[in-house]
Amino acid sequence: MKTKWIAVTLIALLAALQARLWFGKNSIADYQSMQAQISELEQQNVNLKQRNALVKADITDLELGIDSMEERARHELGLIKEGETFYRILPRSNVNQ
Repeated sequence: MKTKWIAVTLIALLAALQARLWFGKNSIADYQSMQAQISELEQQNVNLKQRNALVKADITDLELGIDSMEERARHELGLIKEGETFYRILPRSNVNQ
């Protein structure tokens, strides 16, 4: 009779532990969810590191010379030098109107 109760107790304990493993807090589903979040955050970190590297390269270019500042001013602000002629080419759809 005593061994029967020990077996029943062990089976109940095993069932409780299995239920917690599959459905409780910190279960396998939670683990898989956390793994997905980790991989997403790692990808975001890679993207941010790339962006930081580009910004550092821009800073280095700006610190090293005026050529990069001139290039940036021309590209982003549309500035022209003294003595240069600016030509604006309009698309065909705007010429006919």
